[in-house]
Amino acid sequence: MKRIAQAAVLLATAALALSTTLIWRSWTTPTIGEAEKQLQSRQRLAVLPEASYDNHPLDTPLPTPDAQLAHSRIVSAYRATLAGTPAAVVLITQVQGYAGPIVLTIAITPDGRLLGSQVVEQQESPGLGGRLADPQVHWLTQFANRSLGDHWALKRDQGDFDQLAGATVTSRAVIEALQDALRYFDEHRHALLEGFPHE
Repeated sequence: MKRIAQAAVLLATAALALSTTLIWRSWTTPTIGEAEKQLQSRQRLAVLPEASYDNHPLDTPLPTPDAQLAHSRIVSAYRATLAGTPAAVVLITQVQGYAGPIVLTIAITPDGRLLGSQVVEQQESPGLGGRLADPQVHWLTQFANRSLGDHWALKRDQGDFDQLAGATVTSRAVIEALQDALRYFDEHRHALLEGFPHE
């Protein structure tokens, strides 16, 4: 009889623990999901200056025809507007780096200048290509205000840009992805700036 009572107490304790866990999970899952969405939003929109837009660009993705480019692929596109006027187009692109895919957020102004770029994901070697995402290195800032007419190559390849030390492959891949994004914007300018999200 004593064993039955002990088994019943153990079973009741396990059931209570399981119920508490399930209730806790159902209560916290929406909060965690919302926090992840906000983090993703901040990462993807960090390339836009504050107060440069007043809409929620990520709520209305744009169609991305011909998304496979020469060196990279457009993953998604968004339009940032200010008082109903296009302020920038944000492209999420993926390019093959030295160690794996590199995902970039690229903002382009309506006149075709690169507003800013940021690494969202990368698997490059720490201390080499991995410094691409290091905010203290500021390597990506050299591309701000550049346009399709610039020489999109490393200086060692007769281009305009410095490379990350010891990371030639990574540097070339990112430069090619940025040039691809500007070319894509130039070819689809009307649809990206004027068209409606679900034409």
